[in-house]
Amino acid sequence: MKSDSSTPAAPLRGLGVPLRSSEPVCAAPAPSAAVVLLEEAADFLVVHLDFGAALQTCERVLPSLANLDAATSLEVKCSLCVVGIQALAEMNRWQEVLSWVLQYYQVPEKLPPKVLELCVLLYSKMQEPGAVLEAVSAWLQDPDNQDLPEYRALAELHLQRVLLPLGCLSEAEELVVGSAGFSEEERLDVLQAISKARQQQKHHCSGSEEAQKLNQEGSFSHKFLSLLMLLRRLWDSTVSHFFSLPFKKSLLAALILCLLVIRFDPASPSSLPFVCKLAQLFHRIQETVFSLYRLPIHD
Repeated sequence: MKSDSSTPAAPLRGLGVPLRSSEPVCAAPAPSAAVVLLEEAADFLVVHLDFGAALQTCERVLPSLANLDAATSLEVKCSLCVVGIQALAEMNRWQEVLSWVLQYYQVPEKLPPKVLELCVLLYSKMQEPGAVLEAVSAWLQDPDNQDLPEYRALAELHLQRVLLPLGCLSEAEELVVGSAGFSEEERLDVLQAISKARQQQKHHCSGSEEAQKLNQEGSFSHKFLSLLMLLRRLWDSTVSHFFSLPFKKSLLAALILCLLVIRFDPASPSSLPFVCKLAQLFHRIQETVFSLYRLPIHD
C-alpha cells in the first residue's frame, strides 16, 4: 500500500521562502519491508483470493522479524499469523493451523490472545475442540497471561467451546473457581451451566445403560427362540423318522438296545415279564407320541 503525501519535502519554486535549518523536513517514515509484505499478504488474501500466495508471503516474512523492534515485531508477527490462519482455513488445511503457528512461537503459552482465539473458534467450528484442549489449558495456566485483559474472554471461550462440549466438567469447575478473571455473578452463572451439563451427562449415561440392557435382553430372547426352533426341528425330524419305521422293527431295535445296555437274556423265562412290559410301554409311548404329533403346533 503506497502512502500519498500531500506535503512536499522542499518549498515550491517561485515562493522565495528559504527553508530554515531549524525547521525539520516533514517526511513520512518509510515502512519496513515486513510491514509492506504484511500488506501484500493481506491483499492476496482479501482482494485477489490467492490463499496460497498469501500463506507463502507470511512464511517468507515470519523468520525475518528479528530485525524489527520488539513492539513492532510482535504486532507484525501476530498479524501475519492471523493472515496465515485464514489462508489455511480457506484452503481446507485447518488441521495444520495449530502446528503452523506453534513453529513460530514454540510453546502455547507465548501465543498472542488473538491467534489463540482464532484457533479455538476454528477447531470448535470444525467439531474438533479436543485439538486445542492442551494448548489453551497451558496458556490459561501461565501466570504471565492471567494479567492480560483478554484472559477472561479466552477463559470463557475455552469453557463454552472446548471444555463443556468435550464433557470436561471437572476441569471447567477448576478453571472457574481458581480464576480471578470471573466476577462472582459470572462464576455462579458458569457453575450453574456446568451443573446442568453434568445432569444431562448423567441422564445420557443412564439412558445408554438402559438401551444396552434392553439390547442384551433382546439378544438373549432371540437366541432362546432360535434354540427352541432348532429343538423343534430336531423333534419333528426324530418323530417323522420314528413313524417311518414299522412297529415290530422299532420293538426289535428297543430289545437290541436293552440287550446291549442292560445285558439281559431275552430267551430266559425270567426276562419274559420284562419283555412284555417293555412291549406294552413301547406301544403306549408310540400312541402318545402319535397323538402329540398330530396336534397343530403354532409358531
